[in-house]
Amino acid sequence: MGLFDRKPRVLEAQANPQIMGDAFYASNYYYSPSVTRQAAMSVPSVKRCRDLLCTVGTIPLEYKKASTGEEIPAPRWVKQLSKHQPQFVTLSYCVDSILFFGQAFLEITETYQEDNRPAVMEWVANTRVTTEVDPYGQFVTQYLVDGKPRPMSGLGSLITIQGFNEGVLTTGARTIQAAIDVERAAAVAASSPMPTGYLKNSGADLPPQEVQGLLAAWKSARLNRATAYLTSTLEYSPVSFSPKDMLYTEAIQNLATEISRLCGIPAYYLSADQNTSMTYANILDERKQLVALAFQPFISAIEQRLSMDDISTAGHYVKFDLDSSFLRVEPMQRLMVLEKMLSLGLITTEQAMEMEDLTPNGSDE
Repeated sequence: MGLFDRKPRVLEAQANPQIMGDAFYASNYYYSPSVTRQAAMSVPSVKRCRDLLCTVGTIPLEYKKASTGEEIPAPRWVKQLSKHQPQFVTLSYCVDSILFFGQAFLEITETYQEDNRPAVMEWVANTRVTTEVDPYGQFVTQYLVDGKPRPMSGLGSLITIQGFNEGVLTTGARTIQAAIDVERAAAVAASSPMPTGYLKNSGADLPPQEVQGLLAAWKSARLNRATAYLTSTLEYSPVSFSPKDMLYTEAIQNLATEISRLCGIPAYYLSADQNTSMTYANILDERKQLVALAFQPFISAIEQRLSMDDISTAGHYVKFDLDSSFLRVEPMQRLMVLEKMLSLGLITTEQAMEMEDLTPNGSDE
């Protein structure tokens, strides 16, 4: 056969994902999370951590050649995974899924004809996905969306972006539930016009309907005025502590610190009073620390999954462009670096202008 008689290699899908954590088993979870995502997001500290981590979604993706590191023309999904929303939204919810559930799912809705690689992908909520596993509980054998089996390769199949743990809804269920309970208790205390107590009647017993009416009238009156009037047969006895005595504020701050640890976010980003001290650092240094301590596991999970051979072509990889976005240095510092590279002959003037997003002279681009 001649050199040009070879047919394009047919793409093979990713091997069945392995079950990595204790909580993952059949039906997506062996132990269903006792806290829902909706309930967890009602806690301000959890929402703050989630929103900070979803900053990863604002960072653009690059498509590079592995041998040289050169950026090359990319498939369209590098700029926009889904047709239905901007790239930022899709990537943010991938980070959201990894944070809360330990894995994210993308459904392949369009493929390239020449090699069957995905062209368009849509985010799928974790609550819609269930799984079937092998007899040993080690590998996924079938994905189901809304109870309907999906193919394990090609159009309609799911791409799994695996995280580094089972997700905070599982690993931090008790901490998040405690935060929910404290927030609820503080809200009840704030909505009560007076400390919780009871009305004692030293006269004739009242029927249940009159008792309910009396309690309703008492609460309504306390919402309108602080001074109360009771007849000679009624006495009010408080039995609860004030919110300050109940240590609601201290408990909320302590749980905010615990949630920051749970999500891997430095506590001062949540304004947790127990951890307000920090050493001096400029904005760029703080961002580098945030990337290293909090963002990197999510960045690596997405980068490395999108760089696998069933999505990216061989010899190429996907990378978040941190240096020109989230970690972009000051203009004067960038110009000093460019000046040094120009003097050493490492780059041309046109390349330097391109690095600064400036159109070279005479270019129509």
